Amino acid sequence: MCLGIPGRITDVSDNAGVRMGTVDFGGVRREVCLAYTPQAEVGAYVVVHVGFAITQVDEAEAERTLEVLRAMADAVTGELGEPLPARGGGL
Repeated sequence: MCLGIPGRITDVSDNAGVRMGTVDFGGVRREVCLAYTPQAEVGAYVVVHVGFAITQVDEAEAERTLEVLRAMADAVTGELGEPLPARGGGL
């Protein structure tokens, strides 16, 4: 299954010429490649698939999607390697 998970960028950096960032998925943080979303900055919400931010979304859309994904815990665990925390983790 292909699953894109929305999260908020908390940090942006350059790693050997590749734009990278830390993305917070409601309490779970992962290092993500931001090369495909060059306009996304700290505080922006992006959809991440297999370690790449593939599009930018607004906060309301990110929150709606995360609520659906929390209801599908096994799919999220398969993508992130751990479940999303209960609501209240900042997203």
